Amino acid sequence: MIEVKRKKNESFDSLLRRFSRRFQSSGKQIESKRRRFREPEASKNKRRESALRRVTKGEQYDYLLKTGQLKEEPRRRYRRR
Repeated sequence: MIEVKRKKNESFDSLLRRFSRRFQSSGKQIESKRRRFREPEASKNKRRESALRRVTKGEQYDYLLKTGQLKEEPRRRYRRR
């Protein structure tokens, strides 16, 4: 916890400015954002099931293309943001 005590004849604005500078330099803000937006890792079984699902979907798509049941379009690649 960051403590900033008010000096004699110090305005609230300067006190707030001093506090925010100390807060940023301490790295607490970065750490709190990192904890807030962190996504928990998926379990090993979930990752495996997801990978198998992607493989089977790809195989089904290729099969449908080869048999002519789908019209040929370029595959879209989605990038993570």
